[in-house]
Amino acid sequence: MNPAGMPLWAALPAALLLVFGALLTLVGSLGLLRLNAFYARIHAPTMGGTLGVGCVLIASMLTSSALAGRPVIHELLITVFILITSPVTAMLLMRAARFRGKD
Repeated sequence: MNPAGMPLWAALPAALLLVFGALLTLVGSLGLLRLNAFYARIHAPTMGGTLGVGCVLIASMLTSSALAGRPVIHELLITVFILITSPVTAMLLMRAARFRGKD
């Protein structure tokens, strides 16, 4: 156990998931700044948001379960909602842009 009371078997994967999620979110943000066309710009933040937040929530679920000593799956519901709503939001934004003639 480390000083925070977190077992090493949970702390290492959680740290890796947090770093990977942060990198995915950073790549999505850079894609938003870097790409010039609307349809290309909408894809990068959606990918970064969905996968990045998913990694952070899985890390949270892992650490909460390790600290509580029992499976904690509350974050699984949040993950499902984000995985469902993020692509739908991107699709609606793309349809609205197409309707307004932003080709």
